[in-house]
Amino acid sequence: MQVIYEDNHLIAVNKACGEIVQGDKTGDETLIDQVKAYIKEKYNKPGDVYLGSPHRLDRPTSGIVLFARTSKALTRLNEMFQDKEAIKKTYWAVVAELPEEEEATLEHYLWKDETKNKSFASKKQKKGSKLCSLSYVHKATLNRYHLLVVDLQTGRHHQIRAQLHAIGCHIKGDLKYGSDRSNTNGGIHLHARKLEFIHPIKKVPIKIVARPPKGDAIWDELILIKDLKE
Repeated sequence: MQVIYEDNHLIAVNKACGEIVQGDKTGDETLIDQVKAYIKEKYNKPGDVYLGSPHRLDRPTSGIVLFARTSKALTRLNEMFQDKEAIKKTYWAVVAELPEEEEATLEHYLWKDETKNKSFASKKQKKGSKLCSLSYVHKATLNRYHLLVVDLQTGRHHQIRAQLHAIGCHIKGDLKYGSDRSNTNGGIHLHARKLEFIHPIKKVPIKIVARPPKGDAIWDELILIKDLKE
């Protein structure tokens, strides 16, 4: 577990592929458990440690997960994550197919198939679907793969994966959404790169940036490109 931001109210970690934010049927250790243990040890806290989770990342996705260390911060973060203007969420997605447009805004209606744990994006509205939106820019090409920098305007289930699939762009390693092969680590090349927001308590601008997983040839090469540095 890598802590990348911490103060009295917030803590952010750079999630690895395969880690889960909250408990599921696997019973595997969660990021919440790890962060609580970290806080308990670092600050020698007796009893239970408070930690709130205002958002999550898919298990095969890497990158920033932000937690609240106080109930006041959690209440405000929950409101902020519901407001598409309050938090700017930037992802890196490595895809096998180059999109038709170098940059674009995608709007779809998204619905979730609970039995398959999969979302579907369509231009047509259907019962139970929700409008979703993202913007992307093609930033780099390495061999046969392409980096899209994605700004997420809404936060639906598997949104980036489903919307890119809908335009024929498949994230490397994402078998569920059209990739032709898996990655050796079981993850996918989708990374929550950056969060920008006004601190919910201190009211100052915060920018958190997470490095993609080390040791992966594509991520390691991308991180060296000058135009991509923060």
